[in-house]
Amino acid sequence: MNGLVERFGFLAPDWKDLLEILIVAAVIYRVLLVLAGTRAIQMLLGLFVVVAIYAGARVLDLSLVEYLLETVFQFGVIAALVVFQPELRSALAQLGQNRLLRFFSRLEQTAVAEEVVQAVEEMSRGKVGAIIAIERKLGLGEYLESGTQLQARVSDALLMNIFTPYSLLHDGAAVIRGDDIVAAGVILPLTQQPVTDRSLGTRHRAALGLSEETDALVVVVSEETGFITLAHGGRLFRNLTPDQLKEMLIEGPPPVATSDGRGAPGS
Repeated sequence: MNGLVERFGFLAPDWKDLLEILIVAAVIYRVLLVLAGTRAIQMLLGLFVVVAIYAGARVLDLSLVEYLLETVFQFGVIAALVVFQPELRSALAQLGQNRLLRFFSRLEQTAVAEEVVQAVEEMSRGKVGAIIAIERKLGLGEYLESGTQLQARVSDALLMNIFTPYSLLHDGAAVIRGDDIVAAGVILPLTQQPVTDRSLGTRHRAALGLSEETDALVVVVSEETGFITLAHGGRLFRNLTPDQLKEMLIEGPPPVATSDGRGAPGS
């Protein structure tokens, strides 16, 4: 009897084991949340396939395959750091959501919001069309491939330069991750829902489309009217003042939209 208890003791975990299981489960969930919707999740699935092949090679005693995979695994950590660099940065940035680091995260959000709002205000005055996507919990990595990769600190001057009329990048979206502009000229998915308001152009439809698929905050400046719009959760917050936009970028949009993008007044 004692032998059975010793052999299958892991089936009766104590409170420390349960705590470890909860911590590991929370970490795995957090990692999957960051990777969801990005190309990295496909790479992760590919890694599982490689591990399964290695396990099969050991069972079948395929020494050559086993040796080759062991060699690959020796450099796997370094390769993973390189391949998953954008997602790792996003995951580290999300640590700022913890209460202990919220103060510093708020400072970063405020600084980024100020630069974005200043650029948007200037472009609104000049009726320069623009669309800016700000990444939040869900990564936007899969959309970046359609644009030009950048790695530049967010500034109002750089944003205004990106959306200068007739420039190579002004037609696409600029994507912000943390306090960096990581890409420009990015093509975003258009909303698949019917939009009855004909005043909504391609930028507004793209902003709606991205906000339906992710939790990003998407800022749009209308080229026709100069009006400022924020898209989030499949809704449009329209005709915003710079102060209203800044508050939403820092605090998040209110739970109920001020106006719906479908059938709302012209923007």
